[in-house]
Amino acid sequence: MKQLLTMTTDTLAAGTDANPLLTPSALPYGLPDFAAIQDHHVLPAFRTGMAAHRAELEAIATDRSPVTFENTVLAFERSGRALRRVSMVFHHLVAADGTDARHRIEEEISPELSAHQDATYLDERLYRRLAGVDLEALTGEDHRLATETLRAFRLRGADLDAAAKRRLAAINERLAVLSAQYGRRMVEGNTAAAVWFASAGELAGLTEQDLASAAEAARAAGHDAGYLLTLSMFTSQPWLETLEVRESRRRVHEAAWQRGSTDDEHSTLKLAVEQAALRAEKAGLLGHASWADYALQDRTAPDLAAVRELLGRIIPAATANARREKAEVESVAGHPVEPWDWPFHAARIERERFRVDASGLRAHFELERVLTHGVFAAATALYGLTFRERPELPAYRPDVRVWEVLDADDAGLGLFVGDFFARPTKSGGAWMDSFREASTLFGEQPVVTNTLNIPAPAEGEPVLLTVDQVTTLFHEFGHALHGLLSTARYASLSGTSVPRDFVEFPSQVNEMWMYWPEVVTAYARHVDTGEAIDPEVLAAIEASSLWGEGFRTTEYLGATMLDLAWHSLAPGTVVEDPLDFEHEALEAAGLDPALVPPRYRTGYFKHIFAGGYAAGYYSYIWAEVLDADTVEWFRSQGGLTRENGERFRAELLARGNTRDPLESYRALRGRDADPEHLLRRRGLLG
Repeated sequence: MKQLLTMTTDTLAAGTDANPLLTPSALPYGLPDFAAIQDHHVLPAFRTGMAAHRAELEAIATDRSPVTFENTVLAFERSGRALRRVSMVFHHLVAADGTDARHRIEEEISPELSAHQDATYLDERLYRRLAGVDLEALTGEDHRLATETLRAFRLRGADLDAAAKRRLAAINERLAVLSAQYGRRMVEGNTAAAVWFASAGELAGLTEQDLASAAEAARAAGHDAGYLLTLSMFTSQPWLETLEVRESRRRVHEAAWQRGSTDDEHSTLKLAVEQAALRAEKAGLLGHASWADYALQDRTAPDLAAVRELLGRIIPAATANARREKAEVESVAGHPVEPWDWPFHAARIERERFRVDASGLRAHFELERVLTHGVFAAATALYGLTFRERPELPAYRPDVRVWEVLDADDAGLGLFVGDFFARPTKSGGAWMDSFREASTLFGEQPVVTNTLNIPAPAEGEPVLLTVDQVTTLFHEFGHALHGLLSTARYASLSGTSVPRDFVEFPSQVNEMWMYWPEVVTAYARHVDTGEAIDPEVLAAIEASSLWGEGFRTTEYLGATMLDLAWHSLAPGTVVEDPLDFEHEALEAAGLDPALVPPRYRTGYFKHIFAGGYAAGYYSYIWAEVLDADTVEWFRSQGGLTRENGERFRAELLARGNTRDPLESYRALRGRDADPEHLLRRRGLLG
C-alpha cells in the first residue's frame, strides 16, 4: 500500500506543474485561484486527478491487512481530493459562465468521469473490503460514514453480476453525455429565445429602468436598435405581469413555451426521451420497477407511494383554488384569459384589491440593501455572524463578489461568493454550490456560492428587485448557511450533502425572515429617499399572500407530475411523442395545462434532465412540510432570536448528514412534522 501511495504522490506531482487546479490554493480558506485558472488547465487536471484517485483506490483494494475502519472507510473518504477539487470548480464554472469552450470540455470529460465513477463503485474488491468493516464497533460519525459509503456502493450496482455491470457502465456513460448536451442546448436555446421588439410602445407597462436594460440587452445581442426581453427558466415569465400590450405578452409566453420543442439545433426532446428510457433500464438492472422507485432509496420519503399520497392530497384542492382564481381574473379582464393574460390581470387584482403594486415595490428592494440589511442581518441576529467583503480576493468574473464570514467570536468560518447577475453564458434559475466543503478531518473550512439570474441594470442604475427575487436571495442564502455552519468531520457528510428531499428544508425556512418586522423595516427602504416601506403595504402583502396560491401551487405540481411521469416508466417503455406524453401525464394527474401551464416542460426542465433532480422535483413540497412546521416553531418561540438560531444551527445546520436528517428534525421539534401547517399556508384546507 505504501508503494501505491507513493505512486499517487508521483502522479499528482507530474501533473501539477503550472496547473492551479491541481495545487491546493494558498488563498484564504482555499478559494480557487481564479486569476491563474485557464480553460486549458481543465482536461489535464481532470485526467491527472482521476489517475491519482485510481492509484489511491488500488491501494485500498489490494491491501492485504485485516479490514479496519481506518484502512478502508477512512482511506476511501481521504481518496480523490484532487479530483474533487477540480470537479467542484469546473462544474460551477460551466453552469455560471458556460462558454462554448467550457461546454465542449464538459461533453468530452463527462463520459470519462462516468467511467471513472463506475470503475470505483463496481469494483468488487473495494466493495468486499467495505462490507467487511465491523459496523457494530463504530459509533457517531464513523458509523454514519461507513453505512452511507456501503449504501452508495450497493445503490450504484456493486452487487450486480459482470454482464449487468458492463451494461450499467454503458448506460451511465451515455447518460453523462446526454445530460451535458441537454444543459448546453438549454442555455443556448434560452438565449436564442429572447424576444426582440422594435418599439417601446410594444413594451408599455415596463419601467424606464427595464426599458433601458432591454435596450442594452438588444445591443449586446447584436441588434442595431430595439429592445430584447430575455427569458427566465420558468414557463410563466415575470414580464407578463407588467406588459400591457396583449400581443407582446403572447409573444413572450410562446417563446418561453416552445423552448427545446422546436425542430432545430436547440431541441432537447430526443435527449430527454433517451435519458428517461435509459434511467428506466438502469432501475430495472438494479432491481426496481422504475427510476422513481430506485431514486427514493436514498431519500427521506419512505417510498413512491408516500410521495404520491401527499401530492394526491394537494392536487384537487390546488386546482380548485386555481379555477376560482381564473374566474376572478376573467371577470376583471372581461374576456377568456390565456396563459399570457393570467399574470397581468392577477397583478392588477393584487393592486386593486390589496393595494399591492408589485412593480412599485421594487423601489424599496435595492440589491445591496436587501443583501446587507436583510439577508446578512438576519443571519447576524440568529447566528451571530458578520460579513466582511474581500474585494482583493479573485473571483471568476469582475461582477462576482467575495465575503469572509466570521462567527460570533470573530473566528473565520469560511467564504461566501455572490454571483447575482444574468449573462448569456449562465444557466437559468438560482443555486448554491461549494468550491470547498467543511471538514474537520482535513482542517478545511467552506467556500460556498450563491448564483442568481437578476437582470443586470443599465450602467449607473441601481439594482431593484422583484418580490420573487428577494425571496430567492433569502432562499439561496439558506443553502449557503447550511454549508457555512457545518461542523462535520467528513466532507461527504458535510453541509448540504443530505437527501435530495431534505436539502430544500433549511433554505425554505430562511425565507421566513424576509418579512420579519425588524428585518424588513431595515432593508425595505426607498432607493432614492431612504424612507422605510409603509407598514400598511407590508400588511397588505401579508393579506394578499394566499391570492394566486392556486396558480403557484398548480404550476409547481404540473412540473412535479411531469417529472414523476417520465421517471415512473417501466423498463422497455417507448415514448413516441414526448409532447403527447406530456399532455397525457398531466391529464392523468388531474391537471389541465390550459388552466395553468406547468412551471417547466420537458424541453426546458434542467432540474431533471441536467441537474440531478430526476424523480426529485417533489422534494420542494416534501421539504416544505418540514419548513412550514418549523416556521411555526420559530414563531412560537419568539422568532428572530440568538437562542432560536443557535438551536436550529446546532440540531440541523451544523449536523449535515452526520445522522439521519429526520433524527435532526425530531431533535429540534420533538416529533415528526405536521403537514397541516403546509396545507394551511397554501390555502388548501378548504
